[in-house]
Amino acid sequence: MKRILTTMSLLMAATAMTSMVTTAGAADLPAATPYTKAPVVEVWNPWMIRLRVLGVIPENGGSVHQVPGSDLKTSDQVVPELDISYFFTPNLAAELILGVTRHHVTGDGTIAGLDVGKAWLLPPTLTLQYHFTEFGAFKPYIGAGVNYTWFFSQSASGVGVTSSRLKDSAAPVVQFGFDYMIDKHWGWNVDVKKLWLRPDWEGTLAGGTPITGKVTLDPWLVGTGITYKF
Repeated sequence: MKRILTTMSLLMAATAMTSMVTTAGAADLPAATPYTKAPVVEVWNPWMIRLRVLGVIPENGGSVHQVPGSDLKTSDQVVPELDISYFFTPNLAAELILGVTRHHVTGDGTIAGLDVGKAWLLPPTLTLQYHFTEFGAFKPYIGAGVNYTWFFSQSASGVGVTSSRLKDSAAPVVQFGFDYMIDKHWGWNVDVKKLWLRPDWEGTLAGGTPITGKVTLDPWLVGTGITYKF
């Protein structure tokens, strides 16, 4: 009996020592790090489109080479316009604008009252832009590039001028504007471009006399509309 009691005492002492060692070891372990869910990384999409109402405002200028003191006037126009932008980085983008417009050319100066004719223009314009991103929802940008204008469906007035033809022409362009983003997709855009477009022109007077000249369009393109960022 005495031997049994001794054995039980030894077992209880061993159990107590094991519990003390386990408790001390647990106290030395670092506290468990709480689980934190990884943030969602938004997928970068470089595409943006804009649909704008565009005012095309040419400068009144030009001349008929054979008539001293002649001048030319070109009508203003308001048209819808679509542009597509691709962002290489959040700051650097390329923009292509697409649209068509129709203008009426008349004489001024010594040929005031002469109805020269009408023409449709397809003026795709490509610019490289720098976008400033440090102003929150307000995102201004500047750009520069090139325009190439095709003239089509041209017609002379038939009164004084029996044929009229503007020649396709390239032009440099600069721009500035801004997007104000309402949310991550939708925004409002204001854009201004200046082109230096001066196509050559040739025609025929009613008497059969050929004439040539240059039309100084140099238009301002002033647009506003909606932005959608993919």
